[in-house]
Amino acid sequence: MSDLRTLNTTDWGHGTDLVARNRVLRNTYWLLALSLLPTVLGAWVGVATGITASMGGGLGLIVFLAGAFGFMFAIEKTKNSAAGVPVLLAFTFFMGLMLSRMIAMVLGFKNGSELIMTAFAGTAGVFFVMASLASTIKRDLSGMSKWLFVGALAIMIGGIVNVFVGSTVGMMVISVMAIGVFSAYMLYDLKQIIDGGETNYISATLALYLDIFNVFQSLLALLGIMGGDRE
Repeated sequence: MSDLRTLNTTDWGHGTDLVARNRVLRNTYWLLALSLLPTVLGAWVGVATGITASMGGGLGLIVFLAGAFGFMFAIEKTKNSAAGVPVLLAFTFFMGLMLSRMIAMVLGFKNGSELIMTAFAGTAGVFFVMASLASTIKRDLSGMSKWLFVGALAIMIGGIVNVFVGSTVGMMVISVMAIGVFSAYMLYDLKQIIDGGETNYISATLALYLDIFNVFQSLLALLGIMGGDRE
């Protein structure tokens, strides 16, 4: 477990470069899989207790933004210490809790469970495709970062506006954009790890987790809008 708490990349050489990169990738996948457990637990707690049911509109937005950015700041500060993993897992629990409101709404459909499983399978499929592409593409993808950031910023602003507007069409457009942008982000983040551009597995896990979370949430929103059966 020591390599999960400390990862010294200052001594990379010709022989250790690939080994170190593989270690970061392996630890990232391990922690990413682990991070899904608190997410599921948080979503279950939220649905079972209804704690997020009343967090609609501005209140839900404020709680989400304050909590998410607060946790991400804490993760950045602790990523090189033993506290990094617990803080990251606490963040994923919070994200599951925030997702529970949408999950509860989808479960209100007759085919709600099927929609959730479809969104999960779709997200897993996107991740598999992006991971395969990242391991085969040889070109440097670092130039994508500024365009992806602009896309993510546009989605965030559009999402905030739509919280108050409440447009179904707007929600669909934002969801489609999010699936495209964060799928591309997934490819970019995986390539960064493989190429050695990201050497901290906690930061790498956080980036991939956010990509996966946004793709899943957007797929679930689209499926709920387009395929929800109220009968």
